[in-house]
Amino acid sequence: MDGRTHYRMFAAYNRWANGRLFDAAELLSEEEWDRDVGAYFGSMCGTLNHILVADRIWMHRFTGTGETHRVLADLPHPQFGALRTERGRMDERIVDWVETLSEETLAGLFSYVPVTSPKEVTQALSPALAHFFNHQTHHRGHAHMILSVLGHEPPSLDLIYFLRTEEGSPFT
Repeated sequence: MDGRTHYRMFAAYNRWANGRLFDAAELLSEEEWDRDVGAYFGSMCGTLNHILVADRIWMHRFTGTGETHRVLADLPHPQFGALRTERGRMDERIVDWVETLSEETLAGLFSYVPVTSPKEVTQALSPALAHFFNHQTHHRGHAHMILSVLGHEPPSLDLIYFLRTEEGSPFT
């Protein structure tokens, strides 16, 4: 699998996994949505907002456009409905942007200023993009745990399960 196909697969998987996770989170009561269960970003609200915030930061770094944040714990959408809408927009933006990437672009460098330091960093795009998708998977794991702690059945989010679905089958 070439790099373009690899990242197209991860963009499609990301959209699919977020959809499944938001379907499960939609069943939470308002109190459960906001309950601090001791996860890294506390609640389901904090965790899912963090994923969006980080995505905005990285997409701004990658493309030079779109919203960004200076604080990783920002809570731009404390209400579920608004966050779900924005999550869908972001997932489509990611899919569309990944479609534009060539092998040459993936092999190139890009520069940005980290949230945690004022010093510009230059690095290879492909490993940074791998981190971008891995970061989302990491925090979806937290959200999965939050659903369990709250007594709700978390959905399967495994990449291999995605690849066995109709949406994931072009990548197998």
